[in-house]
Formats: sequence, C-alpha cells, structure tokens
Amino acid sequence: MPSDVLAMTARVNVNPCDILKETPLFLPFPTWPRRRRRKGRENAAVPAKTEAKSKALKAKKAVLKGVHSQRKKKIRTTPTFHRPKTLRLRRQPKYPRKSAPRRNKLDHYAIIKFPLTTESAMKKIEDNNTLVFIVDVKANKHQIKHAVKKLYDIDVAKVNTLIRPDGEKKAYVRLAPDYDALDVANKIGII
Repeated sequence: MPSDVLAMTARVNVNPCDILKETPLFLPFPTWPRRRRRKGRENAAVPAKTEAKSKALKAKKAVLKGVHSQRKKKIRTTPTFHRPKTLRLRRQPKYPRKSAPRRNKLDHYAIIKFPLTTESAMKKIEDNNTLVFIVDVKANKHQIKHAVKKLYDIDVAKVNTLIRPDGEKKAYVRLAPDYDALDVANKIGII
C-alpha cells in the first residue's frame, strides 16, 4: 500500500479501502489498449463452412483414390546407375570449317588398278567364271563390286579379296551366271 494513503488513514478515521477506490492507482507496467474487433466478423462463419466442406470433399477424393495408386516404385533390373540421355541439340555452325568438301580420291579408276593375266587367273576365267584384278589396298568389297559394274557394265555375283605378300590387294570377282567371263575378258583385252 502507498505511504501517502497510510498517512491519510492515520489522520482521519477512514477505511483505507475507500481511499484506494478514489485515488488513481499507477501500475508499474502499462495497460495495453484492447484489441479492436475486426470488421466483417459477423459473416465470417459462412466462408468457414464452405472451407470445411471443400476440405472434406478433398479428403473424400483422396480416400476414394487411395494412397497406393499414386506412387509406384520403379523396378531396377541392374545394380549400376546410368545418367539419362538428355536432349542434345545439333550444332548450328556460323560458318563452314572447310571452304570446300574434299574430293573423293578413291574413285572407280583408282580402285581397280589392272586385271591379272597369269595362268592361274586364266584358269579362274575358264573354270569359275571369275575375273582377277589388282585393286587399291583401301578399297572394300562393296567398292570393288560397284567399280567393276561401272567400268565394264557387268553384273557381279560376289567378290573375294586377299592381300598378297608384296602388299597389293587381289580381288576375285565372280560374275553373274548370265555373263560369261571369257567374253568379258576378250572385251577388256586380257586374252
């Protein structure tokens, strides 16, 4: 109780509680202002109702769908993980890196060098319907076939190749059954 109130009670025969009621009491902490009521509190109950309804519907939907239908675990068949192949765009060069495309040096005339006229080659012409050529080492069977077709205008059944001990490539060109190797050899000028 404050000391001035006690002094007043000592002088006059008065109840100290009555004096406390009249004198303003100063509290050591401030009294905060009361919170104002928000506007629109009256109609706040309606949206809450619809919100609850939507929540319930969402829950119902989730229950109907089920928890396990959403996620399916991927079955891994190998113990190693490989990074997925993502989109890789083609290059869009601003200018060509070569001013002109390179000339193909292995043309038909470079592929077939010359026909062989040895006795064994002649035997092949007579017995097996096969012509024998020395060809470029870098030429493959497809290229040899196309070159013979283009140069001598004949159909080729198949091509066998070998590389001789001196480093040259020899090609055995078997002709199609409707062509005679002896006639073709005469036309070329082997015989």
